[in-house]
Amino acid sequence: MKLKTIAVAGILSLSLTACLEPIGQGTKSSLQTDKDRFSYALGSHFGVQAHAQLIARDSLDIDLNVFIQGFKERFNQDSAKYLMNDSIIFVTLNELSQKAQEERAKKDSIAAEEALATQKAFLEKNKTQEGVVTTASGLQYKVLKEGTGEIPNDSSIVSVHYTGTLLDGKKFDSSVDRGKPMEFPVRAVIPGWTEMLKLMKTGSKVQAWIPSELGYGARKMSAIPANSLLVFEMELLEIKAPEATNTKAKK
Repeated sequence: MKLKTIAVAGILSLSLTACLEPIGQGTKSSLQTDKDRFSYALGSHFGVQAHAQLIARDSLDIDLNVFIQGFKERFNQDSAKYLMNDSIIFVTLNELSQKAQEERAKKDSIAAEEALATQKAFLEKNKTQEGVVTTASGLQYKVLKEGTGEIPNDSSIVSVHYTGTLLDGKKFDSSVDRGKPMEFPVRAVIPGWTEMLKLMKTGSKVQAWIPSELGYGARKMSAIPANSLLVFEMELLEIKAPEATNTKAKK
């Protein structure tokens, strides 16, 4: 949690104050003027952000009335009512930030351990499924369509269509959805992709299960939690630098 996030979230109380007052004592039932519209839009915007960042993400336990009290006193510059001076506020927010970071780290560590156990159990079962091949590295794949073209090597640049999901089916990336295949050097991707591509003939389509050690490991990558097993449907469309390949597929 960043301190500036906490500070900005204070604007939320502009709308929260109104929500705690009865209709007719500050809360509006309709928006008549530009000032009304701008005020309501700003309050709504920060309300959503504050809930997502402070409540949903960090699970902060706050007293809403005290929160609003602090905001109103500072907003109105009513220094006679201040219960904290600036230095104490700074120390308190730093303490809050530190506690939130420690709590997130603890939760992330537990989730990462659970993810490792889940993927291990899945891969043990999946390797017994019909058509699933397990390589020495632990990569698992199943050929959905066998191609007849060349096989890329480490120096190749390839064009690939793919869809990536987590083990629970949640999609995190898809060139298919974007309507444009990705082009990249074979060596420029995660180890599981590099290995998989060098096993595919051009025109092939596979489903690949990439263990976390061949993916992003214990790193959390935006929508991909730490120690995630990655599931890809990959289609090798073309080798963009055929002069760099030297392996011919046998028909």
